[in-house]
Amino acid sequence: MAKKNDIQVNLFDTFKEFKETKNIDRTILISVIEDSFRSVIQKQFGTDENYDIIVNPDKGDFEIYRNRIIVADDEVEDQNTQIGLTEARKIDEDFEIGEEVAEKLNFADFGRRTILNLRQTMASKILELEHDNLYNKYIDKVGTIITGEVYQIWKREMLLLDDENNEMILPKSEQIPNDYFRKGETVRAIVLRVDNMNNNPKIILSRTAPEFLERLLEQEVPEINDGLITIKRIARIPGERAKIAVESYNERIDPVGACVGVKGSRIHGIVRELRNENIDVINFTSNEKLLIQRALSPARINSIVMNEAEHKAEVYLNPEQVSLAIGKNGMNIKLASMLTGYTIDVFRELDESEQSIDDIYLDEFNDEIEQWIIDSIKKIGLDTARAVLAAPREMLTEKADLEEDTVDEVLRILRAEFED
Repeated sequence: MAKKNDIQVNLFDTFKEFKETKNIDRTILISVIEDSFRSVIQKQFGTDENYDIIVNPDKGDFEIYRNRIIVADDEVEDQNTQIGLTEARKIDEDFEIGEEVAEKLNFADFGRRTILNLRQTMASKILELEHDNLYNKYIDKVGTIITGEVYQIWKREMLLLDDENNEMILPKSEQIPNDYFRKGETVRAIVLRVDNMNNNPKIILSRTAPEFLERLLEQEVPEINDGLITIKRIARIPGERAKIAVESYNERIDPVGACVGVKGSRIHGIVRELRNENIDVINFTSNEKLLIQRALSPARINSIVMNEAEHKAEVYLNPEQVSLAIGKNGMNIKLASMLTGYTIDVFRELDESEQSIDDIYLDEFNDEIEQWIIDSIKKIGLDTARAVLAAPREMLTEKADLEEDTVDEVLRILRAEFED
């Protein structure tokens, strides 16, 4: 008797688990549990057609009835589908041959092996349903912002839980470099994608995707959410700087001013969320030359030579504007290229007085300066000695990616040439 009680307790625990199952429709849950019972009954008796199964997941219980036809005692051929008259009248003395008997069964009598099989079958089907529901829920959320609570932090990724305790992954590669979170803190991120290998959904989040910035803007700027302003393009270097091109079809609305807000009120919250990522907002235009000019702001451009076939642009500026166009660590020109889709080369434009002074091409110094150093400097638009001497020193260390000692040696060699 103790064994039967144990089985009943196990069965009750099983139903308690499924009663608390999340995100599964009640009707579907009942159907799955009933199918699980029928599966084990069919294995035990060869058929489930003469069984009625009543499931009540709210109470965590169930009832099983076996329907058998009454036959004469000596005509019973199948104990599962037939019952002798004598045995039937033990249930109700008024029964007659040919009538149907519905007999309530104690599932615990089926044995431990059957109970274990039932638990495994139900667990497998419920888990499959949970995975399907989780996938369907989050595949519709791709590209939207969600909030999760930090549950576990590892070297390469972070595990977050949503409000229904579903697990989500925020990889290190999708975190802003200055991101720092502790267990229990809440994190906002965009649903980047939902992987579904072997029907095991894996929700991948991102805080570095351009769409994350786009969704933040939609939340902060009503005109964007209402469709009065359109975000045309976004380029980001996460945690450092971003450029956004916006457009309004209503002449009365200044799209840049609306996005920034009075004294930056609308953009400040986004900047804080993105770990002080500087955000430049510009007016979009289909005129690609003008768009490049705006994208290189705050530098003032003298002229641009376009090669539309190769998506390349040569930009000419006054010497003092070159460092502004390139930006710290080359970020300004890199973002401008990302935003416009053009490879941008910056050239220093000399005025007439400078052009009259003798100058020397860098290649003529290859006997004193290694060629790879010369090539690195030429790639940032400086191809003569005077152009290098006139350029800001940080432009050579940051944009040309040269060591300070190397820059000092190059400048010494070039100055010596003109002093001589």
